[in-house]
Amino acid sequence: MTHKPRRARALLMLLALYTGVALAAPTAASVSQACDAAGFQQVLHAIPAQAQRVDARAHWLDRRLIRWPGVVTGDGQRMQLYHSAGGTIVARHGARVAGADGALALEAYDGEIPAALAERFRFLESGTTLAVRDEDAARLPSLHTGQLLLVHEDADGRVREATALQVAGALDDLYAAAEGIDDFGATVGFDGTRFRLWAPTARAVSVCLHRDDRAPADAVHPLRRDAATGVWSRSLPRDLSGRYYTYVIDVFVRDMGVVRNRVTDPYSTGLGADSRRSVAVDLDAPALKPDGWDAAAAPAIAAQTDMTIYELHVRDFSRDDASVSEANRGKYLAFTESGSDGMRHLRTLAGAGLTDVHLLPVFDLASVPETGCVSPAIPDAAPDSPAQQAAVMAVAARDCFNWGYDPFHFNAPEGSFASDAADGAARILEFRRMVMALHAAGLRVGMDVVYNHTSASGQHPQSVLDRIVPGYYHRYDAAGRVERSTCCDNTATEHRMMAKLMIDSAVLWARHYRIDSFRFDLMGHQPRAAMERLQAAVDAAAGRRIHLIGEGWNFGEVADGARFVQASQQSLAGSGIGTFSDRTRDAVRGGGPADRGRALLTEQGWINGLVYDRNPHAPERPLEELKRSADLVRVGLAGTLRDYTMSAHDGTRKTLAEIDYKGQPAGYAVQPDEVVNYVENHDNQTLFDINVFKLPPDTSREDRARVQMLGAAVTAFSQGIAYFHAGLETLRSKSLDRNSYDSGDWFNRLDWTLRDNHFGSGLPPAQDNREDWPLMQPLLSHPDIEPGPEQIRLARDMFLDLLRIRASTPLFRLRSADEITRRLTFPNGGPAQNPRVIAGRLDGAGLADAGFAEVLYFINVDPAAQTLELSGLRGRDWTLHPVHRAPDAADPRPAAQAHYDRASGRFTLPGRTALAYVIERAP
Repeated sequence: MTHKPRRARALLMLLALYTGVALAAPTAASVSQACDAAGFQQVLHAIPAQAQRVDARAHWLDRRLIRWPGVVTGDGQRMQLYHSAGGTIVARHGARVAGADGALALEAYDGEIPAALAERFRFLESGTTLAVRDEDAARLPSLHTGQLLLVHEDADGRVREATALQVAGALDDLYAAAEGIDDFGATVGFDGTRFRLWAPTARAVSVCLHRDDRAPADAVHPLRRDAATGVWSRSLPRDLSGRYYTYVIDVFVRDMGVVRNRVTDPYSTGLGADSRRSVAVDLDAPALKPDGWDAAAAPAIAAQTDMTIYELHVRDFSRDDASVSEANRGKYLAFTESGSDGMRHLRTLAGAGLTDVHLLPVFDLASVPETGCVSPAIPDAAPDSPAQQAAVMAVAARDCFNWGYDPFHFNAPEGSFASDAADGAARILEFRRMVMALHAAGLRVGMDVVYNHTSASGQHPQSVLDRIVPGYYHRYDAAGRVERSTCCDNTATEHRMMAKLMIDSAVLWARHYRIDSFRFDLMGHQPRAAMERLQAAVDAAAGRRIHLIGEGWNFGEVADGARFVQASQQSLAGSGIGTFSDRTRDAVRGGGPADRGRALLTEQGWINGLVYDRNPHAPERPLEELKRSADLVRVGLAGTLRDYTMSAHDGTRKTLAEIDYKGQPAGYAVQPDEVVNYVENHDNQTLFDINVFKLPPDTSREDRARVQMLGAAVTAFSQGIAYFHAGLETLRSKSLDRNSYDSGDWFNRLDWTLRDNHFGSGLPPAQDNREDWPLMQPLLSHPDIEPGPEQIRLARDMFLDLLRIRASTPLFRLRSADEITRRLTFPNGGPAQNPRVIAGRLDGAGLADAGFAEVLYFINVDPAAQTLELSGLRGRDWTLHPVHRAPDAADPRPAAQAHYDRASGRFTLPGRTALAYVIERAP
């Protein structure tokens, strides 16, 4: 065992002299014991039992300025900043402060707050602003390693109020230089291995080394602190590739005291089983590269609007695919089995025009046991029985499935998808093999990333960041509690080092794993400025454009720019970063994603019967509602561009920004690459399932498939980025589950043999669906809803034809708002429209690679044939798109039943059909 006790004690003695308090130096033996202790934490010095827990209502604005919102001092009163190395301060109302090592007298600050600070902390209420005196400023870095309590005292020194402080402003100012460091984590080089960790408030940091992911530590090395950056580092003169390690950190934790934490590396690029230990790896090492990795190239696209995306979960892809070897089912390596049903399906989609596969989270996640996960025994029960979900949920915390929106380590691949989670190299090599296989199939690889929250915070075993720098990485409310508006513990990417972690992580995936694009979960909770820095960084790292899209929803504590300019739908205008549009999604599906109860049945959408095909529960509605819904569909078809104009159903000509969507502008994008069009993704009910609620129950199986493809056609014909959920083309059902994130394999199945869509797999899990079970039971047990193989194949083949039509001409993928304004019109619009049919005309004049002189597409949602007389288009040489004329066209109805009368400009369109006409370009 390697010990450096003298050096460690010397470091602590210096720290003690610097702080002016006596600190016990950690002995090598005690640190070594912590490396292998059963627990992850040890309280070295607990706060006194008589100490009151206090909120953190005050904020450090920078290294010297403090704001205490809502507090004003009176005559003779004062503000004191008490400090204690051991957390021994007792501040009871009406008594004098006890147990402190000392106090700094603070001065009222009435100067002008620097503009950058005023902007950053604009969300704070007014109150007292205080400043640390010049003569005390040098003491602050050391005082941040212990307890700090801001106390409002009366003239006699008795406590009126006391609060802890939120520290991000101070740490960002004091240690701004850390942002420039580009090698955090374990870096293996020709001259050895260097460990580097940002822990500015830590008192001591050591690294424990292990032979594997179970062996006890065989070496412990104290790290050295750099005062300018708050970074602890240590270089060892050996190549430690493949060695496992953890950090032991002594740090003050509010409401606990001085704690010794054993924690993994937040910059871990390799991990052992269940993320208990980090692994030192050199991602450029030949042993971690599949054969041909360095020479392999990813498919290229010319513009972001060329993206046609397929959202897929790694486990869903192959878990139930019998054509995949048993060992690889649900794993990265399933993608390398090119002869499997799943890979043949993906290649077929790619051949028709699919460009990208976006993988649900594949970074290290907290919710799935990487070893020893269990599979439930599902009973053979009725299609509307609660028994199946009961079996699934009985083991949900221990099963092998979760969507994975619960980050544990941002920079390492998830181990449950690897062949051996305990082998730190396996998940890296196999992830890269998956990427190579998808690239070889003609598909770019996108990655769903979740930087807006972590799975845990505070002193939790799965909390990494907060146990290294307590109180820094997360966003807090006015009382100092972690905000959880995103579902989990919100991170604060407005803080310097959290933004850096996010950017560094994305760069790593782009550079070392050849990720072609990223989808950001709840991106609206992050600053636009941070996302734009990330865009520049990943582009530079990859040497090519890395495409960014994300959820730009505007809600929570950051809503409407409360804390910063968000990366949200309207705030990202002009950035070139795409956001998902809910405008057309809701118009197509009907209602909204949060609907429950009877609204699931009554709120029909444009494709599933609103006005024209009412189900028994839907009230009679005026035709104006269908026209309004059709206008919102046109918004999506026009790329959701805020300045595009069209004739609205009320007879006025409006920009899309002037069309209302639930009190918001329907159009918000400046350019078409800023919008992602979709009608189904992993969230909420699948399109098939929402149509089960909304279509009349006697709708035929074939018509259900056709309605599904009407939704797909809206996405395929829309300007912007096209986004499809895996299984949309196979009528995927989750047995009406509204939120299948933890519903196990059973409710998330895919069948690449096209025999079963898994509708009627039992009542969906009670936790998110129980209140709607009475509505679901008669639907799940209905004998005529579940499709057969014939309808599933029909839907798949119609989907392929839609992809081919979109891919056949860049007129569906125009790159600028100017081009869309010039080339796209809606002939059947305005107050006299037939809202059952949307027609879009695309002009290819002057566009060299358009392929056609013009394209005219129709989407008829009515069960019956519809006729449109478009006199402005008469006398033209309109002919069906070549895809419809092909002998193997999936749907024979366009060729057999669609008709164009040249003399009148009359188009007859089969019921529930999407189709396109073209004018061929002269040779």
